[in-house]
Amino acid sequence: MAREREKGILEALLFAVGDPVTTDQLMKILAKDRVYITGLVAALQRDLEARQSGLVIRRVAGGYQLVTRPEYFSYVEKLRQVTDRKLSTPAMETLSIIAFKQPITKQEIEQIRGVRVERSLAKLVELELVRECGRKHALGRPILYGTTELFLQCFGLNGLEDLPALPELEEVKAGLDEEQLRLFEGEATAVTADESPPTESE
Repeated sequence: MAREREKGILEALLFAVGDPVTTDQLMKILAKDRVYITGLVAALQRDLEARQSGLVIRRVAGGYQLVTRPEYFSYVEKLRQVTDRKLSTPAMETLSIIAFKQPITKQEIEQIRGVRVERSLAKLVELELVRECGRKHALGRPILYGTTELFLQCFGLNGLEDLPALPELEEVKAGLDEEQLRLFEGEATAVTADESPPTESE
């Protein structure tokens, strides 16, 4: 049991530091000799291999470092591209609608946003934040869209149930003054009546 705990501590240390950790540093932290540390690292590496972990231990710059398993790096790179790239405001608005209303069609998104969403939707699909998830049983069988596992990872969500609750319509209206309320109700009526949304601007 003590050995298992020490392997857990070693894994936590390597994960938390990120940079290579030398044998001397591990000897001081764990109060073990060099031979024991070498064996402990080898045992942890075997555990990682046995459970097909996404991480492996490498010898780097005279120390040990926990790194991404090479065959999984392409997925990490996709995540980096998404998180490094800021989404435009139209794309974020479109993504928010899909997240809360999925599964949803392009036309339904356009009715909510009041603009066309071809470019925003295409960008979200390209970044693998949104995917096609079937077709609606309606005239023309329009495509339904929903979010992906990558979306959950990027926004730190375990599942869609972790999305924040939307305020009720009455709560929104209660927070508006008379002029804002008049504009809100006027825009809501206009969107409902407008079946042909204007062109989207990025």
